[in-house]
Amino acid sequence: MTLLPSGLRARLVITFMLVAATASIMVAGLGYQLVRQEILERTERAAVADVRETLPKIKLPVGIGEIIWTGAATVTEADLADVVAALGAQERTVIVTYGNLQQTSLDSRFTMADVPDQLRWQAAHRLVFQRLRLRDEPWLLVATQLQRINQSGVPRPTGLTVYVFVSLADEEGVLFRLRSALAQAGGITLTIALTVALLSARRVLLPVRRLGAAARALGAGDLRVRLPVRGADELAELTSTFNETAAALEQTVSELRTLESMSRRFVADVSHELRTPLTAMTAVTDMLAEDADGLPDDVREAVRIVVRETKRLRVMVEHLIEISRFDSGAAVLRRETVNVADTLADCLEVRGWTDRVELSVPADLTFSLDVRRFDVIVANLAGNALRHGATPVLVSARPVPGALEVTVRDHGAGIPEEALPHVFDRFFKAGAARSRSDGSGLGLAIAKANAELHGGTISVTRCDPGTRFTIWIPRPARPVLIETT
Repeated sequence: MTLLPSGLRARLVITFMLVAATASIMVAGLGYQLVRQEILERTERAAVADVRETLPKIKLPVGIGEIIWTGAATVTEADLADVVAALGAQERTVIVTYGNLQQTSLDSRFTMADVPDQLRWQAAHRLVFQRLRLRDEPWLLVATQLQRINQSGVPRPTGLTVYVFVSLADEEGVLFRLRSALAQAGGITLTIALTVALLSARRVLLPVRRLGAAARALGAGDLRVRLPVRGADELAELTSTFNETAAALEQTVSELRTLESMSRRFVADVSHELRTPLTAMTAVTDMLAEDADGLPDDVREAVRIVVRETKRLRVMVEHLIEISRFDSGAAVLRRETVNVADTLADCLEVRGWTDRVELSVPADLTFSLDVRRFDVIVANLAGNALRHGATPVLVSARPVPGALEVTVRDHGAGIPEEALPHVFDRFFKAGAARSRSDGSGLGLAIAKANAELHGGTISVTRCDPGTRFTIWIPRPARPVLIETT
């Protein structure tokens, strides 16, 4: 399961916002760090320089530095207080130590416990400073040991160490205001970035949406759809390519439709023209068939071949005429409410199949059907079962919710699995044996077309043994005369 948005608009906006936010954070962060470092370093330099300048001006107590301090205090707390006063200021806190003596500013909040051990050690050798956070406030601690120049001009340690706490509250306030200003600027930047992203996404996606709508219209059959080409970018090139493709497709489809129309007209015309000579040929062949028994053997066989092929040609012509009606949209559906059992029984009786086909239908089942077309459907399926399957052939009908279901099943070898998807294709015959049969290869296609004209379907499945065809015809809202053109 992905949490990423699926829409291109959302992804464009999020990507744009991520880039803007990353750039804003990097610029603001880098700028803040540079300003912070500069402010703090400047404060450190100023504080250290001030301490450095103040230290030589301090009047040290007599005796300090003239001899090496041994712990024997010759200095009083009052002397240390003078040093504190010399170093102290309004924004500073000072601690002065000398041996066991210690003196702090009057308002001092700190003790030697607040001074890091490492800084104490370093302060005995040189002036050091360190930033600390004490009592939830920022401080700069400057520490050093005072020295005195002896008569030889050599600096001598005095043992008197000073710790100056310089408040950084003002600097922290400046940095806080700077952070607030940068955050506000970042918010404004992101708002502007979001606005620009939405406008950019709309400008980018509008041609894409137009292309999508045009593609859907093209898929729905509107081959004249075209889009205006604006600009000279990739989207304009894509739009131009779409227009060229649509124009080529329109021309190709137009040519195919013309050819298909000509082909249908040709088949229909040829079929109708063949009817007249076929009628005459059928009459002649019927006469020849009646006298065939009195003819020599070779002539009799030739007559039978002519009669059989004439009948086959007549069936094929009738099928072609029927198919041409469906292709041209001239097929007409005339529904009427009939007794399904009687209709199926008549279909079998007319063709002499009553003793070869088992019929299972409720006697009182009625349904709205086009009797002639329903007869064609059942006759094609039952005839195929008798010719290519094996007995018993079973025809059954039953009512289902909102429809009529009719099944035709044989108990033969069955249609090969790979041929099932193609049994309703025109001129398709499964197997070499069927390809030499008397059928036209159009019977199942006509049956399916008649079922679809009723608004129904035909499906085929393999059984063990045999094949089962299932006809499903929905019940009309009102069983009245319906003509479809």
